[in-house]
Amino acid sequence: SLTAQITFEQVYEGVDGDSASSTELYALLSSLSGLPLRQDLAVTGSVNQHGEIQPIGGAIEKIEGFFAVCKARGLNGKQGVVIPAQNIENLMLKNEVVEAVKEGLFHIYTVRNIEEGIELLTGLPAGEKKEDGAYPEGSVFYLVDKKLGAYNEIMGAAGNGREAGQSKQSESCSC
Repeated sequence: SLTAQITFEQVYEGVDGDSASSTELYALLSSLSGLPLRQDLAVTGSVNQHGEIQPIGGAIEKIEGFFAVCKARGLNGKQGVVIPAQNIENLMLKNEVVEAVKEGLFHIYTVRNIEEGIELLTGLPAGEKKEDGAYPEGSVFYLVDKKLGAYNEIMGAAGNGREAGQSKQSESCSC
C-alpha cells in the first residue's frame, strides 16, 4: 500500500503552525496528477482530515507581503492570494491593496475546501466520486486515482515477486 503523511503541529505563535498544510496537499496532488499549479498565487490555509480549509493567523501580513512582492515585480492583473473563506471577515488591509483588488490588479480568492483550491490552482475540475467509485475523466482526482492505481499495481507486483502487468496466471503456467 502507498501512504503519504504530512504532519504539522498546531502552534499559534510566531511563524509556527499548520497554515501551509493545504499548500502541501496541493503540491502532493499536483505531483500525483502531473498537473502544474499556478505560480502567480500565494496560498495559505490549514486543512483538516475532511479536506476542509480552516482559518489561519497572520492573514493580513501574508496578503500584504505577497502584494508588496507582486507590486515590486509589476502587477499584471493575475496575481493574488488564496485564503480560507473564514478569514475574509476579519481583513483590514491597507488602502493600496484594497484599491488594487477593486481595479482587478490583484485578487483575493477564498476557498472552503481542497476541491475549490485545486480547481483554482489547476484550472480543471477536482472531480466528484461517482457511485462506482471512479472519478470523471479530465478531472484532477481522476488523474491522481490513475497514478495511485499504477503505484498500487507496481507495489502488488513487487510484493508477489513479479513485474507490473504480469498476471499470476501467466506466472504459474507450465504450458
